[in-house]
Amino acid sequence: MFDHAYQNYMDHAYPADELMPLTCRGRVRGLEPSRGDIDDALGKTKISCLLNKTTEFEDAVRRVLSDVRLDNDIVVSVFETNIRVLGGLLGGHSMAMMLKEGGQHMQWYQDELLHMAKDLGLRLLPAFNTSSGLPYPRVNLKYGVRGPETRTGTETDTCTACAGTIILEFAALSRFTGDPVFEAHARRALDFLWEKRQRNSNLVGTTINIHSGEWVRRDSGVGAGIDSYYEYLLKAYILLGDDLFLQRFNIHYASIMKYISQPPLLLDVHIHKPLLPARTWMDSLLAFFPGLQVLKGDIRPAIETHEMLYQVTKKHNFLPEAFTTDFRVHWAQHPLRPEFAESTYFLYKATGDPYYLEAGRTILDNLNRFARVPCGFAAMKDVRTGSHEDRMDSFFLAEMFKYLFLLFAEAEDLPFDVEDYVFTTEAHLLPLSLSMAPHSSTVPSNRTLEEELDDSNFDWTCPNTRLLFPDPAFPRNLREPIRSAVDKSCPRPYSLASGFFSHIFKFLILHPLLLLFREPGIGRPPLRAQDFMANNPEHLELLRRMGVSLIHLKDGRVQLVQHATQAVSAVAAEDGVRFMQEMMELSSQQQKEQLPPRAIQIVSHPFFGRVVLTAGPAQFGTDLSKSSTGVRGFVTVAEPYSGCTEITNAEYVQGHIALLQRGQCMFAEKARHIQKAGAIGGIVIDDNEGSSSDTAPLFQMAGDGRSTDDITLPLLFLFHKEGSILLEALKEYREVEVLLSDKARDREYDTWTFSPSQEEASPMVEDTSPVEEGRPLEEEASPAEAGADLSQPKEDRDSERRKEPERDTDSDSQSVDELLADWQEDLEAFQQMEKDEL
Repeated sequence: MFDHAYQNYMDHAYPADELMPLTCRGRVRGLEPSRGDIDDALGKTKISCLLNKTTEFEDAVRRVLSDVRLDNDIVVSVFETNIRVLGGLLGGHSMAMMLKEGGQHMQWYQDELLHMAKDLGLRLLPAFNTSSGLPYPRVNLKYGVRGPETRTGTETDTCTACAGTIILEFAALSRFTGDPVFEAHARRALDFLWEKRQRNSNLVGTTINIHSGEWVRRDSGVGAGIDSYYEYLLKAYILLGDDLFLQRFNIHYASIMKYISQPPLLLDVHIHKPLLPARTWMDSLLAFFPGLQVLKGDIRPAIETHEMLYQVTKKHNFLPEAFTTDFRVHWAQHPLRPEFAESTYFLYKATGDPYYLEAGRTILDNLNRFARVPCGFAAMKDVRTGSHEDRMDSFFLAEMFKYLFLLFAEAEDLPFDVEDYVFTTEAHLLPLSLSMAPHSSTVPSNRTLEEELDDSNFDWTCPNTRLLFPDPAFPRNLREPIRSAVDKSCPRPYSLASGFFSHIFKFLILHPLLLLFREPGIGRPPLRAQDFMANNPEHLELLRRMGVSLIHLKDGRVQLVQHATQAVSAVAAEDGVRFMQEMMELSSQQQKEQLPPRAIQIVSHPFFGRVVLTAGPAQFGTDLSKSSTGVRGFVTVAEPYSGCTEITNAEYVQGHIALLQRGQCMFAEKARHIQKAGAIGGIVIDDNEGSSSDTAPLFQMAGDGRSTDDITLPLLFLFHKEGSILLEALKEYREVEVLLSDKARDREYDTWTFSPSQEEASPMVEDTSPVEEGRPLEEEASPAEAGADLSQPKEDRDSERRKEPERDTDSDSQSVDELLADWQEDLEAFQQMEKDEL
């Protein structure tokens, strides 16, 4: 297959950069219609590669030395030129030195490829002439940047991967040549990206301003725009032996696994609100990530994500350029990307499981069946129709066949030990011996102080997979639910138009209402969706018998997967199908019935309505949207703070709005206890420290499975950060009055009534200035910002953790002003992020 692709390139395209396999000619930039940014990878450098052919390699090196010129007046991508051309020259130099040391080939070689690599490195260096150290995205190979003849240097933005995927090639160039300037510039760019990470989430955005360091796109994932930044942090540690790279990678990786990884999915999130997904689809570039997890030593999630990608590949023959979370095509192209083959190779190397040889054979079969054409292999224009695009990128030759060859190769098939090398992102090989080469820095570095780094996540070694997974069936147990959810060939004993057995079902469980009727398949009514409780062991056992798996996602959502083959009987499987149908209908109905966010407005001195806190509603009690005035009163902390038993300070709660902590019992139970004590309303404050409506979706507090008609007061929910503002105000001012309503009252039209002492303290009750503190509800309530589906983000039963209220002000606690200042800073970042999204 490689010979077919490479020989057609040589016969029909050389010396052009790429082969056009449908029209059997070379793509020469400027002679063919422009493809925009895609063409930035073409620099008239005759990109190609060879696979395990020593004699042909020697001939190809001679041809490169005689035919390739680098001083072309052409604008190229710094990123693509680095990974393809510079990486190729350095990889070629590594192989040439290896063959020369073997004594049979390349005896004439005198570092000619290395000299070319240094020439190219010097041509790329002008791109790094920025105040931040981040490179311009493009450079003119002859004239550099910022000149009238360069036709570049005006760009302001670059992708994170573009700026962070330099270190391997530049460090190798420095250590091969002894010139430290290349490695120093690459390190400086990495240092700057590290400094600009979002400090709360430890994630980076997709696009950054190369001058100011501001994030231009604040979505974060492991796919396009970021992918190889993470890859190069870990591989820089492997190649160079610098602990700093591993420390940074581990900190990023912990956040990826906390926010982005939802096995088997990898979902983009916002760096400022990482618990909310930024999009509903995944791109094919993230397929490299299981291979990176193998290098990290985290095998389990690598197996799960790889299996999902494998099943999507089998479903569509190739990985679509982008696909949805229920595995439908989002972007139908497939430019013969090699990332899935790369992860397949690494997983086979780590586990020795022949399952991955089967995956490799699937890749080979699909390439031959659908992509092979008389003049090479053609990219897929649409994986659904099988139509082609006249394109065969250099990475297809450089990576795809290399990883597939290595997947099936025996040790004797290779003239060298591949373990002595690290793969660049373009699969060029750099020797690990470079870690022992001398290096120094001549360019100032923004290197982070060691004391700022967290060593708690510092992993030195990878686990032994045999010790980690002693049960041979373990990988199969990980794969089966995913296979059943995605694989188009899984058994379908029922002819259902909605195709339940070929899709994964995800929805937000809003009710923990749970009554049990019967075991499926034995003649009694089945478990109904409206009666299902996610934390009821009997219900979970019923799901298992019906072939339904339940997975708790990290953001609190519950994911259900139906695989009929795992049901205990055909009748039970049929019950499971009906249950899934009901659950989807229930979810759809509840989303239509969702209540909008509510407002808690602090109206007493010195706030006078300026501070508005966004609150989640309850599915029971007073409907504030039907009240023209809302409910107004002073707040009091209930005792016990959990509100799960009879209130002991009823004399203080009576006529007031009670503050309660989330945890230990149902929301409806709390409401009944404070209502019995005479409260006129209640506010439940999240016990999950750091939670905020900025980063978590609002939800409706559910009932407890029985009638809630007896609850007549309003109950609202505040996340921890908003609740802290209210608690701090109570500590500082003792008497705090709030208004519970469907939306904030405009101070320009409302006249707040205060006690004489309050009016004397601050006569400016008629203030109509814009809200400067807190968050105006109108901003908070938009679906894009607040996750307006209002669905339950955790199991409906409150958390078991309890945190007793502290009524006295601690010496180190934040003042209200400090909290509001912090709140305002977050709000500005949040508003900027939403502006970027628009």
